[in-house]
Amino acid sequence: MLYPMAQEQRYLEQEGIDLKIVLVAPAVSIQALTAKSVHFTLAGTSALIARSRSNVPFKVIFAANRQVLQWVLTRPEITSASQLKNKRIATPGVASSSSFMLKTALAKNGVNPDRDVVFLDPGAGNHLPALLAGTVDAAILGAEQRYAAVAAGMLEQFFLGREVKNTWGTLATSERIIQENPRQVAAVLKATLKALRLLRQSRDMATRTMQKFARVDAALSERVYDDLISTFTLDGTVDEETQRSDLAVIRDITQAAEPMAATQAYDFSIVRAANRQLNDAGWRP
Repeated sequence: MLYPMAQEQRYLEQEGIDLKIVLVAPAVSIQALTAKSVHFTLAGTSALIARSRSNVPFKVIFAANRQVLQWVLTRPEITSASQLKNKRIATPGVASSSSFMLKTALAKNGVNPDRDVVFLDPGAGNHLPALLAGTVDAAILGAEQRYAAVAAGMLEQFFLGREVKNTWGTLATSERIIQENPRQVAAVLKATLKALRLLRQSRDMATRTMQKFARVDAALSERVYDDLISTFTLDGTVDEETQRSDLAVIRDITQAAEPMAATQAYDFSIVRAANRQLNDAGWRP
């Protein structure tokens, strides 16, 4: 919601930015950022995975959420996490960050994630249909699919945002862009911060933007807002503990000997400076 809100409120225009939002898969956005076809990607975790694997100079510069917005839902006959033993779980990818986060949650509940369950990737958009059809016993779902699954009688077993201390909705760019266009990066972040403050303050504005941009009805937009508003960061940053947790997951995914240093992966200095500017000016939505 942040970026459509920043457009509709002319925050980007006021900062001299003509932003174009392009919907592509995370891997494609990383390729496009590498090829200089885009300036930013919202696939921040994918950007850091690319950095870990091949030392591509990407950095996360903004974090919208301090909790992971993914849930694990099961068939109605599975009433506890322990009953996931010997079951099939649909994931966004067997080596995806959410799969590794789920492994942590399973282990906390006495389920060996490497021996007791089978992870499957049914393909983009097929997780909920596979769960409803019984092709899998559980699935990792995003917010929209979560509501549809609950309405169909599926049971929620995990909210990954409570199970792990990781970020969501992270914005990444390249070190080259930060160095060559610092004013552009600062302008985008300043406009985004304005939208974040508006989103946190105005339920009505946020839900109306969601209805328009995500094409959902008023009741669902209000439910989503009320459920998720507490997950948004105050200032576009997360603490060092959360950064280390993110990097630990990335180390597991890439099988690196050691996690990246936080200074390699994150640069929140620009967004912090933008926050100070807004505070000094007394800016309010």
